[in-house]
Amino acid sequence: MEFPTVFGTPSPVFGSRRNFLQRAGNGFGSLALAGLLAQEGRLAAATTTGLNPLAPHAGHFPGKAKSVIWLFMNGGPSQVDTWDYKPELEKRDGKELAGFDQTTGFFAGQGGPMMKSPFKFARHGESGAWVSEIFPQMAKHVDKMAFVYSCWTDSNNHSPALFRINTGSARQGFPCVGAWTTYGLGSESQNLPSFVVMYDTLGRGIPKGHAQNWGAGFLPSIFQGTALKPQGDPIENLNRSRDMTSEQQRSQLDLLARLNRSHLEHHAAETELAARIESFELAYRMQMAAPEALDLARESEATQKLYGLDNPKCAHFSKQCLIARRMVERGVRFVQIYSGGMENERSWDGHANIAANHTGFAAETDQPIAALLTDLSERGMLDETLIIWGGEFGRLPLVQKGGTGRDHNPHAFTTWFAGGGIKGGTLYGETDEIGHKALIDRVSVNDLHATILHTLGLNHEQLTYRYSGRDFRLTDVSGRVVKEILKT
Repeated sequence: MEFPTVFGTPSPVFGSRRNFLQRAGNGFGSLALAGLLAQEGRLAAATTTGLNPLAPHAGHFPGKAKSVIWLFMNGGPSQVDTWDYKPELEKRDGKELAGFDQTTGFFAGQGGPMMKSPFKFARHGESGAWVSEIFPQMAKHVDKMAFVYSCWTDSNNHSPALFRINTGSARQGFPCVGAWTTYGLGSESQNLPSFVVMYDTLGRGIPKGHAQNWGAGFLPSIFQGTALKPQGDPIENLNRSRDMTSEQQRSQLDLLARLNRSHLEHHAAETELAARIESFELAYRMQMAAPEALDLARESEATQKLYGLDNPKCAHFSKQCLIARRMVERGVRFVQIYSGGMENERSWDGHANIAANHTGFAAETDQPIAALLTDLSERGMLDETLIIWGGEFGRLPLVQKGGTGRDHNPHAFTTWFAGGGIKGGTLYGETDEIGHKALIDRVSVNDLHATILHTLGLNHEQLTYRYSGRDFRLTDVSGRVVKEILKT
């Protein structure tokens, strides 16, 4: 049957094809369509959390971590200049790497001879972990950390590599780790966003790929990250209109909720509606909770100084790390902080001069991250908070022609974990003798994601969402938990 139209547009009597099917034959058209879609598995998965998708609920098993703080070094920090010390690279400085594939980096044909690190390394802690001199404060915490030296990815370009490390896919449109986490567990806080993102506050832009890096993809939009603005009000549209009282706003929300719930009773498959209802209520509750959570003046002078709020080199990142602690302290499930902006030297993307680039960004992040580890530990929160440090890929052990920097390297990068469920002082995996490729106990992005979910009590193979006729998961059809870095 042809849909009734007037001059090629839907008839105003029906407004849309869906409305036509709902009304035609007393709604039997809509029922028939729903039946056909169900048979084909194309209906959206029904929510299991009632009218509040963010209500806290248990995972697949008891998790060690309750929340996550992901410290994302945007741009691709160099493993051989930070944590993965390679004496052989010093010996072979200035020599050509035989058989090197000149398409490995982003700039094809620009790989020069091998280049030693411009930084000195030293062993620290009982674990004897090697640490670059650019991290003097974090070096004091290596026995809290589990280093995974053998990470690898499959893209040498920022945007797809960012999507890959955040969502498990190098393509746009997939849910990120934070969205999957809040979908799987909900949030302990009902007055703040379940998933908070903070990006560069110095005008250097946001990561390539923009908000897709913290999007919900095909999951209900309530699970996407809430990005705090670097200038002005951190959360847009949070304050009510000046000509509206609290009582008037509450009355409006109550009426809207009644109308939406009445509609939802007859359209149970519309899972986005439940998310929209909760988003209105969350925004209302946040009007009181968010300003308090973001008010760093409530912290003691000693705490502010510990993080480096008085240090102009790192004050911006210090504030973000302290906000992260305050957020997880109040039940926020997932926090992600990006160090660095969008373009090359404005992030950890040291193509031209690796020494200057990494020295600058290390100075911005070293004290705040060390303070975060100290603060969480002293408050008894580290055991239940998973901390992650890393970027989207590593860098080549070669010099990039025309400068003293390094090009992208998808074959090897270092990620470290600390806190919830992590066995501190662990040194896992190895790259080859010059840090070019992950060689022993290689860890893929899917493996990293499986491990993150495991610490939270989520089985990466069971955390699925039905979309377009198939069950999707963060780790797709692969991934293993790196149990060697976990407490038994």
